[in-house]
Amino acid sequence: MPKICLVGAGSTVFAQNILGDVLSTPSEHDYVISLFDIDPERLKTSEIVARRMCDVLGLRSARIEATLNRREALQGADFVILMMQVGGYKPATVTDFEVPKKYGLRQTIADTLGIGGIFRGLRTIPVLESICRDMEEVCPDALLMQYVNPMAMNCWAISQLSPGIRTIGLCHSVQHTAAHLADCLSENIDDINYVSAGINHVAFFLKYEKLHRDGTREDLYPRLKTLAAEGRVPADDRVRFDVLKRLGHFVTESSEHFSEYTSWYIKGRRPELINELNIPLDEYIRRCEVQISEWHALRRELEGDKPIEVCRSNEYAAGIIHAAMTGNSTLVYGNVPNNGLIDNLPPECIVEVPCHVDRNGIQPIRIGRIPSQLAAVMKLSVSVQELTVEAALTKKRDRIYQAALLDPHTSAELTPDEIWRLVDDLIEQHGNLLPQYS
Repeated sequence: MPKICLVGAGSTVFAQNILGDVLSTPSEHDYVISLFDIDPERLKTSEIVARRMCDVLGLRSARIEATLNRREALQGADFVILMMQVGGYKPATVTDFEVPKKYGLRQTIADTLGIGGIFRGLRTIPVLESICRDMEEVCPDALLMQYVNPMAMNCWAISQLSPGIRTIGLCHSVQHTAAHLADCLSENIDDINYVSAGINHVAFFLKYEKLHRDGTREDLYPRLKTLAAEGRVPADDRVRFDVLKRLGHFVTESSEHFSEYTSWYIKGRRPELINELNIPLDEYIRRCEVQISEWHALRRELEGDKPIEVCRSNEYAAGIIHAAMTGNSTLVYGNVPNNGLIDNLPPECIVEVPCHVDRNGIQPIRIGRIPSQLAAVMKLSVSVQELTVEAALTKKRDRIYQAALLDPHTSAELTPDEIWRLVDDLIEQHGNLLPQYS
C-alpha cells in the first residue's frame, strides 16, 4: 500500500484538510497514513481524527499509524508532507513580533519575509536538513511536498541540501486569490482561465480572463482596474488593489502579507497610511491567540461522538498523489528551482509556476520573461532569501545582518546600527532554537 507521511501532523486542522482530500479521492489503492509530531497530545487528536475519517468514508483497509519517532514515520514512505512550525507560537512567533516592536518595527504576518520571515527560516532550515538526511536513508524515492513557511527560503535550502530528493513547495495563495478575484467581479471561478508566475507570495497573474460559452476570451484586467480606480474594493484588500494600480498586475498573496514585503506601506512615521489601507498590524498574533483559545473546544468536538465531516479543500497534495499513482495528469502551482523557467529571475532561486504532475513526477512549465517591473519587485525578496539560506547553511552571522539590511521593510524603518542590534537581540532571544553562528 502507498505510504503517506505527515510531518507536523499535530497541526490537526490542516492535517484534517489534507487527509480529507486524500482519503475522499477515489483510488484503487488503500493508503498507509503515518502521522508524526513532537507533541503527543496533538498527535493523538490527529490520529483520532484520521481514524474517524476512515470510518465515515468506509475505508476499512486503510492503515493509520502515529508515532513520536520521525525516522519510523518516514520509513518506506512514498509521499512526505511537511506542515510543522518550528518553535511554535510560543516562544518563537511571539519573539519574532515582540523584539522588533521594541525597535519600532511593526509586522503583520512575519512568516515569509521581513525580520520575522528571516528568523523563521533560520530556525526551520536546520530541521529541514535533518528531515532530508532521514529521507535520503529511509525513503530516498519519496516525493516531498513542502507546505512550511517561509516557503521560498525552505525550498531553496532543500534544493541545496539534498538535490536528489524529489520535492515541490505548495501554497494555496494562487487558487485562493483566483477565486477571490472572481468574487470581486461577480463571476464564476469555473469560467475563469488564468496564468500566474513569480515567487511564492510575490507571484502575479500574467493572465486573468473569462471563457465565454461561444469560445471567446475576455481579458478581465480592465474590469479589475476599474474597481481599483473607483475604490470599489474589499476593505481588507486595499493594498493589493493599490499594487494593481502601480504595477498593472494583481499579486497572489493577501494584502496583509504583501504589505510587509516592500518599503511602501508600513511606515511608523505615516500611521495615516496604515489606517487608510486598513493594514492589520500584529495580525498573525491575533489569529494564533484565537486558535489557541478555541483549541480545547475544537479538540473535544473532533474527538467526540458528533459525526465528523469530511470536506474537500483546494490544497494540491491529494491531486498530486492521485496523479502520481494513476498517471492522470493534473495541473498545480508549485515552488521549484528556477533553472530558466523565468528568464529574468536568478536561475538558482525558487519560483512559483504552473506544473504538470503525472507518473513522471513534477514537470514545471517554462514561463519565459515576465514584465520587468514585476521581476524587480520579486528580486527585492530573492536577495533576502538568498542571504538567509546562506546564513543557515554556512552558519555565518554576517549573512543574517546582511539579509536584514537588505530587507525592504526592515531597512526602511531602521538604521544599520539598529538592524545589527535587532539581529543580535533576536539571536539571543531564540536561544537553542538556533545553531551557533560565527
